[in-house]
Amino acid sequence: MRLRELAPTNERKSFGRSGLGPLSRAAWPGVTLSVAAGLVVAALILVFGALAEEVLDGDTTAFDLAVLSVFRSAADPAKPIGPPWLHEAARDVTSIGSVVFLGFVLLAGVGYLLLIHKRALAILMAVSVVGGEMLSTILKKSFDRPRPDIPHVTQVFTASFPSGHAMLSAITFLTVGALLARANEDPRLKRYFMGLAVFFTMVVGVSRVYLAVHYPTDVLAGWCIGCGWAILCWTVASWFEGPSVKQELKP
Repeated sequence: MRLRELAPTNERKSFGRSGLGPLSRAAWPGVTLSVAAGLVVAALILVFGALAEEVLDGDTTAFDLAVLSVFRSAADPAKPIGPPWLHEAARDVTSIGSVVFLGFVLLAGVGYLLLIHKRALAILMAVSVVGGEMLSTILKKSFDRPRPDIPHVTQVFTASFPSGHAMLSAITFLTVGALLARANEDPRLKRYFMGLAVFFTMVVGVSRVYLAVHYPTDVLAGWCIGCGWAILCWTVASWFEGPSVKQELKP
């Protein structure tokens, strides 16, 4: 009788020690973060879709022109507000969102990760940024929105919606910032890298509106799709991380 009473208890103990329970609990943080990231990406896509629909219908024209007028001189709408040095500064700022400069940032980030022996992270960075550039080109050709009909000194060669500078700067700076933050254990460095990434992304977008080479909705759409793409890339990458990648994440 005593053996029979003990048998179920032993079975329950062996099942509890099988590791299924602890493994499930250990996986919950990753699953929760992935679900949260998915919800954020979905929300950004919905916002982008709503903006795109409004732009195609012409419902954003009044808003776009009103915001653009804030940055234009009342005496001469062809000129942006502020002294000449501010105009030049805006052109300098907007250049950090160019394909050439962002390419240099990508190379610098990949080189840094290779030097500290984090090859998998370097590959992830390159794939994320290059894939974002391809997505930006496809979207621009699909919507083919004309640029603002306001004289500007900055030359442009592509369509207006979404803003390539805003989108690519979000993808590149946020991806590089996240990778550098992930490669360092110091919380202060993590905050520093991500803070710089957000700052550069924001100022590039504002400079595009200030120089009248983009409508505000172009920039908003670029930020939405750029942030969504960066988050999506890292969410997908986290699920496919093998043991070699996880080992590289350790300092």
